[in-house]
Amino acid sequence: MNVNAKRSLPQIDGRTYLTDGGFETTLIFREGWNLPIGEAFVLLESEKGRKAIRDYFDRYLPMAVKHGTGFILESPTWRANPDWAAKLGYTREALAEVNRKAIDLMLELRENFETPRSPMPISGNIGPRGDGYVPANMMSAPEAEDYHAEQIGVFRHTAADLVSAFTLNYANEAIGVARAAKAAGLPVVISFTVETDGRLPSGQTLKDAIIEVDGETGAAPAYYMINCAHPTHFADALATGGIWMRRLRGLRANASKRSHAELETMTELDVGDPEEFGRHYAELRRKFRHINVLGG
Repeated sequence: MNVNAKRSLPQIDGRTYLTDGGFETTLIFREGWNLPIGEAFVLLESEKGRKAIRDYFDRYLPMAVKHGTGFILESPTWRANPDWAAKLGYTREALAEVNRKAIDLMLELRENFETPRSPMPISGNIGPRGDGYVPANMMSAPEAEDYHAEQIGVFRHTAADLVSAFTLNYANEAIGVARAAKAAGLPVVISFTVETDGRLPSGQTLKDAIIEVDGETGAAPAYYMINCAHPTHFADALATGGIWMRRLRGLRANASKRSHAELETMTELDVGDPEEFGRHYAELRRKFRHINVLGG
């Protein structure tokens, strides 16, 4: 395969695309894996771990195929960036290799499950340099670009079709990720998290964050998403409407209504009310037809 010949992003065409429902959360609370910093990428180092990854996606991919939806394969690399990996003793070379292994496994899954009715683009998943919920030690946009360029540079030479940055909580980091991906020639998706008031943990509104990132990057992101927040937390923010809303295509919401501060201290999984959660999603889809990437 010519990894430099990237596929176009089929999810832009407006069809429904599913994605998964919280890899690290499932491994820790459902499967009993000990991952103190959410370092799911370490599973790639053993056959037992790789089987756990395959088994996880086996819950989702047949569903997409059955219902004729697309599916976005997010690599288990949310914590596979230099600062987090260094806490585990990874060298830069070992870190690059584990990021490549992650995309190779996503490619294996795609080859096993993809059908003409269910296209499955591969996303190199990127997480924040710091805590996903607390915007401490915030970088400038150039610092963020330099930091995230290393992981994005690895993904550039793999089968990844795009990179997606999840649980970003302030605009400068998103700007840096978008610029680094643009420089690498990779499509990029930016997913912000919000607090119970619908604002980013930095205090900025979702609307202003999207407008700022677009303005500073020449609208580099293919689209934006929201993750790790309950629909009731951001419903009012979306209700304001405006042109910026057309840039928001994806939701990976939490079923729990608890705040980030509450969730950080929990030792058991709060599953919320799944039926109510589904109704919230259905209502959001009715109101905002252009939102077509769904997980949670």
